[in-house]
Amino acid sequence: MDIPLVLGFLDEDKARTIQPYDDALVVTLRIGGYDVRRVMVDQGSAANIMYPDLYKGLGLKPEHLTAYSSPLVSFEGRMVIPKGQIRLPVQAVTDVVEVDFIVVDVFSPYMTIMGRPWLHTLGAVSFTLHQKVKYPSGGQVLEIVGSQAAARHCLVAAIQHRLEAETSATANNGL
Repeated sequence: MDIPLVLGFLDEDKARTIQPYDDALVVTLRIGGYDVRRVMVDQGSAANIMYPDLYKGLGLKPEHLTAYSSPLVSFEGRMVIPKGQIRLPVQAVTDVVEVDFIVVDVFSPYMTIMGRPWLHTLGAVSFTLHQKVKYPSGGQVLEIVGSQAAARHCLVAAIQHRLEAETSATANNGL
């Protein structure tokens, strides 16, 4: 008899988290054959986004990209024109799925953002409160655990970058 799997979160799932907090869910995944840290899981994102550090780190070149012409909106609310799109294997625990990444050339403290397309392909549920992603695989529920330390490191890097950009803009305007 098949027993349906339930993807849920219990108070025990918060056992290794620092409470209270409002950290992003940042995990490590195997992308294109490499372990990639600083992967933000964002169920609010309609796309999987790849940033310059990962693009260069994987040794990708413009000829590896396919055209992608729809503009995106950055966290700062600016319009971003993608460099293109690429499909790469992404391994979560033991499962590998092919993922389409939209490649952009803007600063991010994250290497990539994994959005709803990846979550839906895995059949996964993410929960920032518990700092976990859970998904069904082979009759069991597997989980990917987030790193609050990595999330906080990324937050600090984003704040520093913004302060440096504001200081540079002020200096360039002669103020």
